Amino acid sequence: MKINCTLNSPDVPLPKYESEYASGMDLRAWKYSYPYDLGKVYDFKKEGFNKGLWLRPMERVLIKTGLHIELPKGMEAQIRPRSGLALKHGITVLNTPGTIDSDFRGEIGVILINLSQDPFQINKGDRIAQLIFARVEHCELNVVNKLSETVRGEGGFGSTKVK
Repeated sequence: MKINCTLNSPDVPLPKYESEYASGMDLRAWKYSYPYDLGKVYDFKKEGFNKGLWLRPMERVLIKTGLHIELPKGMEAQIRPRSGLALKHGITVLNTPGTIDSDFRGEIGVILINLSQDPFQINKGDRIAQLIFARVEHCELNVVNKLSETVRGEGGFGSTKVK
């Protein structure tokens, strides 16, 4: 399947699958904004001591990808964390999975948060998240007097135990 897209600039890296059987395309950092001033967009520094962006512990940032997509009706795109960044550095996508609806045409942004105790450096072009495409089924909710019974019933968080 082909998905139409536009790029903000010729230097925006196009997402791609990094292995033959990868489920997601890797999104790359292009620019960034802070949550307290989303109207201001920053370029990544290219050299010097403060090269890139240092994401402090418990800090979040909106990483802009420079990518816009045109999904067909009945599709969504999901933004998911990269497992290596999560395990090795505590970097994850804050609203996992982030959902891109088929009628959205804006720039894809990724909300990253640093859950570790150490600052983490993000540079322009770094692979920061995965983009997954999925079909969506629209359903209609039907109000009834009672739901069917199951063995689990209303057992919620932790009710099925760890082992």
